[in-house]
Amino acid sequence: MKRYHLFSLVGIIGLIVGVSISVSIPSFAFKKEPDAVSKLPEKSDSLQDSDINRFTNAIAQIKDYYVQPISDKKLLEDAIRGMLNGLDPHSEYLDQDAYKTLLMTTSGEFGGLGIEVTGEFGVLKVISPIDDTPASRAGIKSGDYIVAIDGKLVNEMTLNEAVDKMRGKKGTPVALTVIRKDEKNPITFKLVRDTIHLANVKSNMLPNGFGYIRLSQFQEPTTELMIAEINKLKKENGGNLKGLVLDLRNNPGGLLETAVQVADVFLDEKSLQNNKFNNLVVYTEGRLPNAQYSAKAKPGDILNGAPLVVLVNEGSASASEIVAGALQDYHRAVIVGTTTFGKGSVQTVLPLDDNHAIKLTTALYHTPSGRVIQNKGIIPDITVDNYKLANNPKADNGLMEPIREFSLKGHLKGTDDSSTDLGAESAKNNLLNLAETDFQLYQALEVLKTMAMYNKTPVDIKPTSTLAGPTNPLKP
Repeated sequence: MKRYHLFSLVGIIGLIVGVSISVSIPSFAFKKEPDAVSKLPEKSDSLQDSDINRFTNAIAQIKDYYVQPISDKKLLEDAIRGMLNGLDPHSEYLDQDAYKTLLMTTSGEFGGLGIEVTGEFGVLKVISPIDDTPASRAGIKSGDYIVAIDGKLVNEMTLNEAVDKMRGKKGTPVALTVIRKDEKNPITFKLVRDTIHLANVKSNMLPNGFGYIRLSQFQEPTTELMIAEINKLKKENGGNLKGLVLDLRNNPGGLLETAVQVADVFLDEKSLQNNKFNNLVVYTEGRLPNAQYSAKAKPGDILNGAPLVVLVNEGSASASEIVAGALQDYHRAVIVGTTTFGKGSVQTVLPLDDNHAIKLTTALYHTPSGRVIQNKGIIPDITVDNYKLANNPKADNGLMEPIREFSLKGHLKGTDDSSTDLGAESAKNNLLNLAETDFQLYQALEVLKTMAMYNKTPVDIKPTSTLAGPTNPLKP
């Protein structure tokens, strides 16, 4: 019977909440090996006849005395579900509907709201909204807690029930009540369900010949799409880029193989030559010897050694952390932003029959240097909080360029005075707009410009604890 292997953060509200990534890993063949016998439970932990009797007696009592009749099938499914729920937040029982939606999600498109969530404190914690979805457009943020759906409290539902209430056909409404840090009162969001497209790559040119790539998910076509966008940016800039910002903020993960491919795109021969990590991008370790998996990078850098900055935040998880961790270990990129989510476990979908399965946590992954990211995350080389600049034209947001000759009233005209003024003003406005709309990206660009100016590699850049914002008022 075929087994599906997952490398995911949590679920996407839509056709599925619970699995965002599915990848087949041939080396994961969970068979009992002779040397696994030593890892069997101690005798004191073995199941006793009294334990079996206690279980069957509980079923009999429920069948005889519960206020309403209940089927044996429901009791059995609830028992399996309870076993999985007691393990960790990412292990779960997939009934017929959940299993069906998991398989459909691998197509890279589904219907819903576009939210990555996990259970916490009896409610749903938002890990990240997916770009250009009802959730992101409505303003739902990482770290929000969904406490009610259409007025019904989440803590009165199971996770699957909460997911079911948020699913629905495109065009249908749903109201989410959210508690947010630093907000005194709950916030109610009225959303309309839509079709969610997982594979999403965006790009644009930044000022001064630098490129920008945004990955919101790691799906099958992501690597090819990213390469195409980078080549397009190169063409727009005369055949080359001075540097690139790779934005993985609020990227909840995706296919493990795609994460390896994305990291490999930027690892050149110089980075890999004589390295002590044996070209590893990621490896996993589980209980059984044959639960090991590793992936290696190949030489070849699409940027030809140009500086690379990777933007991350608390919504960057799983596959995003693989990419950031690998590029950080090989000193290929400077990681900028805030500490990532810290989801470093691998889930395997084990079919029970044609219509049911369990999703079981089977391994932990490591970065090339051996770091375990589970519950720790990737710590940026340069920490930049996502400040929002107050719109204060009089103060010019503290981003005024130094006074130069052409700024002085009555200055002598140069050979092309008008173009100099316009160019300086345009560059200043572009940077000002960027700082106002995305402070972390603005700071990432500043790091990239510094690296390009001095031809520095990430290993030459001394990490700083935090990049402070301008002196004008800042709003978190």
